[in-house]
Amino acid sequence: METKFTRREWLAAAGSAAMLAGCGKSVPMVPSTVSIVRAPAYDQRIYETMRRILEDHRVDVRGRTVVLKPNLVEFEPQSSINTHPILVHAAWEAFQAMGASSVRIGEGPGHRRNTLDLADAAGYFQIVPHFEDLFVDLNLDDVTRIRPSRQFSRLEKLYLPDTVLGADLLVSMPKMKTHHWTGATLAMKNLFGVVPSGVYGWPKNPLHWAGIEECIADLHAAFPRQFAIVDGIVGMEGDGPIQGVPKPVGVLVAGHDPVAVDATCCRIMQIDPYQIGYLRLASGEANSHMLEQNIRQTGENIADVATPFVLPATVAGVGLRRS
Repeated sequence: METKFTRREWLAAAGSAAMLAGCGKSVPMVPSTVSIVRAPAYDQRIYETMRRILEDHRVDVRGRTVVLKPNLVEFEPQSSINTHPILVHAAWEAFQAMGASSVRIGEGPGHRRNTLDLADAAGYFQIVPHFEDLFVDLNLDDVTRIRPSRQFSRLEKLYLPDTVLGADLLVSMPKMKTHHWTGATLAMKNLFGVVPSGVYGWPKNPLHWAGIEECIADLHAAFPRQFAIVDGIVGMEGDGPIQGVPKPVGVLVAGHDPVAVDATCCRIMQIDPYQIGYLRLASGEANSHMLEQNIRQTGENIADVATPFVLPATVAGVGLRRS
């Protein structure tokens, strides 16, 4: 049975680990499990695949609140910008069946001000029954001021939505994409969507001014109770996260450790994860969380599903390396 921690217990454990490290004592790292599961199409098979992923990772949500955070940015027909709604609905049904007390869907797009119109255009109303009752526009939610447990950016505090801060589990559900500033946008970068535009404006420029990589690491530290499910069935390559082109990969990548999940996705995309700035920041001393020996790989082998993604010219020209 999975061990359960409160936020206070998690912070206390983190502090104890830091004290031991300061005393020169080695604290062995428990390998992070990351699964790569084949999913060839957005069809009814996704529902069984999702249940199997959550069971394999022993995700315990009985009696707990869950917030699903898809990637909803823009909508263009025939594009592959957003997390597919059937994947989000499959996750919603799976968490409900596992006994969660509440499963909400939340997003705060940085470009579109009418989030429901965007969700409708992206097919969420058609695929997810009673979507409007389940959905929270994080751009307009009540907020609380917090200070992340680890500080990387110049922002001394963050104002974050109460719906997300109050969740027992935040599930980041991004699209597997390249990004014209960060190189790759995956589970960790997806957390930009929890930052409310009602506070930070459209398109959340204060985060850019404070350092995109650093703010991603801040947001990762602000949410210790996460699970990541990356939509790599059809990703996006080239000038992502909006103007790229669809890239079929046929996989879902999942795990409790977003750093390990994102590093695994980079390896599938044949991008060197050590060249992704926010991964280096969040991975800790000696990049421990993204070292392959510290990731327990299950499901498909990376080599069997590796699919080279075309990089945006903005990062290809500055030496972003292939893995």
